Amino acid sequence: MKNIIISILLNLWAWASLAQVLESPNRQLKLSFQLNAAGEPTYQVDFKQKTVIKSSKLGIEIKNQPSLSQGFSLVKIDTSSFDQTWAPVWGEVKNIRNQYKELAVTLQQSDNRRLIIRFRVYDEGLGFRYEFPEQANLKHFIVSNEKTEFNLTGDHKTFWIPGDYDTNEYTYTTSKLSEINAEISQKFTEIGTKTIFSPNAVQTPLLMKTAEGLYINLHEAALVNYSAMQLMLDKTNLSFSAHLVPDAVGNKAYLIAPCHTPWRTVIVSDKAANILANKMILNLNEPSKIQNTAWIKPQKMVGVWWEMHVGKSTWDYAGTQSGETYFANKPHGRHGATTENVKRYIDFAAKHQIEGVLVEGWNVGWEDWFGQWKEEVFDFLTPYPDFNFSELTQYAQSKGVKLVMHHETSGSVTNYERRIDEAIKLMKQNGYEAVKTGYVGKIIPRGEHHDGQWMVNHYNRVAEKLAQNQIMLDAHEPVRPTGLHRTYPNWLACEAARGNEFNAWSSGNPPEHETILPFTRLMGGPMDYTPGIFQIKMNHYDVRKKEQVHTTLTKQLALYVTMYSPLQMAADLIENYEQKLDAFQFIKDVAVDWDDTKILEAEPGDYLTIARKAKNKEEWYLGAITDENARNSMIKLDFLNPKQTYVATIYADAKDAHWEKNPMAYQIQTVLVNQKTALRLNLVAGGGTAISLKPASAEDLKKWKNYK
Repeated sequence: MKNIIISILLNLWAWASLAQVLESPNRQLKLSFQLNAAGEPTYQVDFKQKTVIKSSKLGIEIKNQPSLSQGFSLVKIDTSSFDQTWAPVWGEVKNIRNQYKELAVTLQQSDNRRLIIRFRVYDEGLGFRYEFPEQANLKHFIVSNEKTEFNLTGDHKTFWIPGDYDTNEYTYTTSKLSEINAEISQKFTEIGTKTIFSPNAVQTPLLMKTAEGLYINLHEAALVNYSAMQLMLDKTNLSFSAHLVPDAVGNKAYLIAPCHTPWRTVIVSDKAANILANKMILNLNEPSKIQNTAWIKPQKMVGVWWEMHVGKSTWDYAGTQSGETYFANKPHGRHGATTENVKRYIDFAAKHQIEGVLVEGWNVGWEDWFGQWKEEVFDFLTPYPDFNFSELTQYAQSKGVKLVMHHETSGSVTNYERRIDEAIKLMKQNGYEAVKTGYVGKIIPRGEHHDGQWMVNHYNRVAEKLAQNQIMLDAHEPVRPTGLHRTYPNWLACEAARGNEFNAWSSGNPPEHETILPFTRLMGGPMDYTPGIFQIKMNHYDVRKKEQVHTTLTKQLALYVTMYSPLQMAADLIENYEQKLDAFQFIKDVAVDWDDTKILEAEPGDYLTIARKAKNKEEWYLGAITDENARNSMIKLDFLNPKQTYVATIYADAKDAHWEKNPMAYQIQTVLVNQKTALRLNLVAGGGTAISLKPASAEDLKKWKNYK
């Protein structure tokens, strides 16, 4: 009997110490989990027999308690498989397949505290999270640190921005891992306050490319009731460790068991296009909490917005814009959100079938809002004297146009939470179906950060409250998205990155910027980038200005396809569109909701070409963009319906166009194409091409010639 017991114990020890291996459905990606000799949980990721993440430690540190990172024994292993196809309310594709294999390991320490680590292995990557079951020794607790490691296999090429607690609005630096240093990257001097905690910390989503040609993206999914994860680099070992954004006293998260963390995600492929096409982050989020989604409508909008950025008008009623000291040239214009001016935008939207009109600067408070750290600036109810709320509501309704509300909080989130119910009531009474929120400035409560747990919970509460009132959301200056638009599909878009407006009053966004964002920021969800700027040079508004948009005009058109969002703004002044209605036709035509998406060619930091099929239509739209280098390519249209001939309207750079020297030169060509056609795209430096593909009628077949 004694020998039998010893044998059983030895077998249990061997079982617990052996690596638990789980392969993806197509068997190309492999997870290996193991407890090391110190009882520390470790994992490794391999893709096509190449190691992507070397053996890396896992665990959680608890304040005033022993760490949940070592001294574990393995007490339970659960494995399962899942395969389901679901239809998003809106998105890049009509249906999404959620197929994975799961491994859940239950670990226990000598004091009987338990931790579950749940892994989901997809063909395209790995998601894992920590789960805290209900237990006597761990009820209310504070997370002081997370021990998650990502040990890398080499000094990879990396696309990164600094680890700032309060903003994502940086241009990307491309360097080796070992060269990451936030202190020597471009400084964020145009707006906000830097709170970089370490020269070796970077934001997620983070993209890397190995010398062997593997693309690796690190991020997180389903960020709920937890601080955002940044990555701290150990340059000696070429390893990242999770760093959670702290609160005012340095704590990372306050939790009550049973609970769990967000998913940590590792997406990997040997093709850049597959990084963009994967839907793993969405799949790791919970299904929609909104049962009736008929009121959620992807749309376009124009608005009183860009004219303030270029200095033509101001947000504040007095026209002095005292708070906007971060502009390169301090604007001194007239108030933009007047009844008369808003009517102009409503008329333009109605004429061109644009669904919405955004109005910023309509409410009292803009005279003294930016950087003041004041508790109460806006009440979200009181309009300026020259903004007739009821008159504009009635006028917009008579034109079949919806006004889009704007709520700038100036960082005073406590004030917004006190007043949001009244603000929602005002919106509902006047037929507003969407709101753009803003969080510029230091957060109140003081000491909280944009990306900390308190603010994460706020963003999610706002999305949920708006959903209960059937209002759609576009959040600016929030934490970067993590796929929660699956759970709250009324959350149409976020900013959470350096948008197009920086081109109006700062050093701007380099031509490569838009070729990097889809591989980084957009991995977590759509971005309100505000494309469509036709007047590229800012000296058009003030001869002293040297700023400009760092693209050609047709690249601005292509961004409507390559920068995915179900809420797209035609961001320029309507008078600039009226002078180029032939080019504006693409903005009118292009869809915002899709049945299918094809990533035709892609390389982060260099180029990107995407084709998308409009929702419930036989129409396709193609966008191609490049960085500061001119580029030629052949694009096969083999994704088209083989039984259909299409009219292709090609909006391309003129031969002598250049993003800096001649950015507004373009040409438009209309031809017939089919599935066998291969289009030659000639992109100039900083340029792009936008193409609409519509079924040809009998008249079209007579009118237009075949593409040659």
